[in-house]
Amino acid sequence: MRKPLEETDLKDWGVIPTMIEGESRTSGKVIYKGPNGESESGLWICTPGKWFCHVTSDEFCHFLEGRCTYVHESGEVIEITPDTAAFFPKDWKGECTVHETVKKVYMIR
Repeated sequence: MRKPLEETDLKDWGVIPTMIEGESRTSGKVIYKGPNGESESGLWICTPGKWFCHVTSDEFCHFLEGRCTYVHESGEVIEITPDTAAFFPKDWKGECTVHETVKKVYMIR
């Protein structure tokens, strides 16, 4: 994918199902999906709100735009700003608060 911030061919993926506050809507574009669904990469966009997050597969992501805060159930805080790379291991649990719409490229396995 060239120039992901300029991508307009996006699919509406709906509202985050585990909302705590607000109504974060997601959209994006899948670049690759493994033959058995075990891996996936693409572009993900999410509007402001707060929700419970449970990462069900290892995920590496590079945030391109926006601001959000992830708070692990242990209390560890991860502040996300543009050009932040992050890794969330399988079974990471906590809360995510999107302050400004985020755009990221991701790879899950």
